[in-house]
Amino acid sequence: MANVSTIPSFRSGLLVVSLLFSTCFLASVAGPDENPGAFGRTLDRKLMGLKKEKLSHFRFYWHDVQSGKNPSSIMVVPPVNNSQTNFGQVNMIDNPLTLGPEIGSKMVGRAQGFYALADQGQTGLLMAQNLAFMEGKYNGSTITVLGRNPIFNQVREMPIVGGSGVFRFARGYVQAHTHTLDIKTKDATVEYNVLEMSRVRLLFLHVGALIVFVYQ
Repeated sequence: MANVSTIPSFRSGLLVVSLLFSTCFLASVAGPDENPGAFGRTLDRKLMGLKKEKLSHFRFYWHDVQSGKNPSSIMVVPPVNNSQTNFGQVNMIDNPLTLGPEIGSKMVGRAQGFYALADQGQTGLLMAQNLAFMEGKYNGSTITVLGRNPIFNQVREMPIVGGSGVFRFARGYVQAHTHTLDIKTKDATVEYNVLEMSRVRLLFLHVGALIVFVYQ
């Protein structure tokens, strides 16, 4: 009976300690003249583990497959009538990312999101996609790209607006260059060069009321 009665007390004690630790940590990283209970406050970047920025370069191939029995790009909104640029069309994508230009080469991730044809003067896309990686230490991390893509330009540049996992606080840009385009099927293979800069070195693991901080 004694052991049974001490378990809730132990859990209650752990909860109190965890809450106190979380409160003390957040108070310690706040600015010296700021109210810890305020809606927003400035944090000390050094105490939060934000160190020098690291520049990374990734090169892979993005496959937009609209043909066959298992397309990775599907039109969910048709274009407006009589549009020469398919203005208004929206495609949802789950496109494979591979190391080589062949779709059967090693897959390193998937591009998930959508693109919309948003230009009435030329074929230009609004791209909104998460580059979700599944290779090595990048497995489970994402880079978010949002930008304009005039697909018949030789090189297109789109900004990186954020990321998750090892790419938290990410910024940078993506350069896209069409490798192959089948006009009949609309299948395309595009070379992506990603230049990403991130600062985060500290991982936050939140389990219940307990916050654990782990350096990479």
